[in-house]
Amino acid sequence: MSLLEALNTCNDVKILSVEDKEFLNYGKILSGYDVTPLLTYMEEGTPIPEEGNIYIASVPEMEETDVAKELQSTVYGGMPIQIGYCNGRNTTYNGFEYHKGSEINIAVNDFMLVLGHSYDIENNSYDISQAQVFFVPKGTVIEMYQTTLHLSPLRVCDEGFKDVVILPKGTNTPLKDEEKNQKNNAGDLEQTLLLARNKWVIAHPDREPLIKQGAHPGVMGENKELFYPKGV
Repeated sequence: MSLLEALNTCNDVKILSVEDKEFLNYGKILSGYDVTPLLTYMEEGTPIPEEGNIYIASVPEMEETDVAKELQSTVYGGMPIQIGYCNGRNTTYNGFEYHKGSEINIAVNDFMLVLGHSYDIENNSYDISQAQVFFVPKGTVIEMYQTTLHLSPLRVCDEGFKDVVILPKGTNTPLKDEEKNQKNNAGDLEQTLLLARNKWVIAHPDREPLIKQGAHPGVMGENKELFYPKGV
């Protein structure tokens, strides 16, 4: 039995693969890039915390690689990018974010992603039952479009997950004072979701860490947890 098949026996929601046609509604698999230097850095130089997740927006050592320059030139059309990572042991999906610009994820090991569409947010509320879960095999490089709701990966083994995260430069960094003032004075309903630079977030009311950071409690439905086979 494959890991994907095992995951589907452990959960009451369908686990798809990014290799399935359903993923084309959210993004695409990128091929032809030698991401070995990024994987090597992640495997040798980044920890998985004992609890929760760690996110680092920008790592100079990864941004100085040849593949970083190639991705910046091709996928982002020459626009500045940042390369960082998200490592952790997350098993729940009860919040989502989106950015104005594609996000590239590189699976250092196997993990799952829960994806939705930002255009399904209505009056700053999102029904979690509209989201779909995708398995991302180790070594896969994916581009998620800017309309794709996502958040932290979910682990599929006891060790946790490691994920390279590539975004337009400055994304997920703190808002400047003038940007906070503009957000607070804006009449646009979407600005209620703006939590950091180029980072719009909507959270389940039970997701206390995100709520404490200022995320809007607009995710409606079950506060879901996903499971994986024991001992993996």
